[in-house]
Amino acid sequence: MPFLRKLFRPRIMCFFVSVSVCCAQCQEPPLLRAADLRSDAAILREAYGALHPGLYRYNTKGQMDAAFAELNQQLDHDETLQEAFLAFSEFTAKVRCGHTQANPFNQSKELMQELFKGPTRVPYYFQWLNRRMIVTEDFSKQHAFPAGTEIVSINAIPVENILTRLMTIARADGANDSKRIAQLGVTGDSEYETFDIYYPLFFPLHARQFEFVVRRPGSRRRVRVTADALTFEQRTDPMKRREEARKGGSDVLFESKQLAGGRMYIRMPTWALYDSKWDWKRWLNEKVDSAAEDHAPALILDLRGNEGGNDVGNEILSHLIDEPMTLSPMRRLVRYRKVPDDLVPYLDTWDKCFRDWGAAAVDLPKPWPTAPHEVPYLKLTRYDDDAAGDVIKPSGRRFRGKVLVLIDATNSSATFQFAQNLKSHHLGILVGQPTGGSQRGINGGAFFFLHLPHSGIELDLPLIGTFPPEPMPDTGVTPDVLVTPTASDIAGGRDPELEAALRQLGNH
Repeated sequence: MPFLRKLFRPRIMCFFVSVSVCCAQCQEPPLLRAADLRSDAAILREAYGALHPGLYRYNTKGQMDAAFAELNQQLDHDETLQEAFLAFSEFTAKVRCGHTQANPFNQSKELMQELFKGPTRVPYYFQWLNRRMIVTEDFSKQHAFPAGTEIVSINAIPVENILTRLMTIARADGANDSKRIAQLGVTGDSEYETFDIYYPLFFPLHARQFEFVVRRPGSRRRVRVTADALTFEQRTDPMKRREEARKGGSDVLFESKQLAGGRMYIRMPTWALYDSKWDWKRWLNEKVDSAAEDHAPALILDLRGNEGGNDVGNEILSHLIDEPMTLSPMRRLVRYRKVPDDLVPYLDTWDKCFRDWGAAAVDLPKPWPTAPHEVPYLKLTRYDDDAAGDVIKPSGRRFRGKVLVLIDATNSSATFQFAQNLKSHHLGILVGQPTGGSQRGINGGAFFFLHLPHSGIELDLPLIGTFPPEPMPDTGVTPDVLVTPTASDIAGGRDPELEAALRQLGNH
């Protein structure tokens, strides 16, 4: 199911050298009235309660009632926009759905400017390895953080404490904390990264500098480092320059190359291609057809860092089969046939049909066995190929070499489903770390953007839940070849997942 991103809006906090300077130069941010915030919370409760297919997938009704009550308690006094944004973000995280969030890309420009664009970015990219913050690229003026450096603390706060706090707003399906942790790294792949947004909201900066304690590669000694915070523009500039330099401004978002022995390697950093003018289907089919015609011994697909988007994986699967294949026994269920009239003013989307499924929402003869029994569900037939579900038909040249797919915890939407289908149908080898998502099913496919009228905060509301016919584990997809990257790999510029995949091929 696609993961959608739309627009977005922030609120800049003031950063000061001293309290006296702050008082002299800045006014206190305006407060949102408690009554208005609780009115927003009531709209949220009605909308999620009537429409969200996964509200009770990982929580009982009693637990969600308690979460709504806690939100109301948090909003029982006048608050700044920053405080309200955190309260709503912490609530959506409790739903335990990877597609439910205060989506930064869907906020108003005013909110973006106020909350998300301050000079608050740490001067490096990093990823979390075993709850340790490991630098992957350094942007400090003094080059203080070579790749592989471990950040021990920031402004005297141990990074593990920072991670624990940020986990309260991280979105993921069910118990998949690996996805939550992966989401809290900074990779340079997005204008608005979760850590960049929420770290300064939880841990406000009082100067334009950070105080770090670090441990550099090859050393056990801890060193104190002072470094300037990056601005929003400094954080996003490398990404913009990479995009401009990529193949001379071409719209092509995937990369391909031939490895030793004629093996074809395709890297797909995103499948979010909704607004792209690039004919990705033609490009991808031509690449796989070419690999098939050349009798390439292997096709290596790199999905690391790719959360999802369009159902790109279905195009690949069509080259790996000789006869039609039913993807999975999952069923698409929805909570409503028609949206209640009083909610319509607060809901935005790209397809008006989502407001009224009509005859496409069919009564179930009996409750679906793995769907929550607290509320009724309807079967959604709009996207089904036939009564058995989605069917992939052979297409293009049949690729008969080995297929290896590099995966990690970010794969939680369409990429999660592709990994799940590839493994269940024995069509390839998964290499890397367990995916995001959950084998109990995910929510997505269609969305409303719920706009809370008083605070101006937007919350994503997925509309379609997929549910298996029998109980499944609350985990992502486990790779066939597990690879655990290390700080030494990062420091040495090694790619352990690709190396593991090539070892699987041996001399083939």
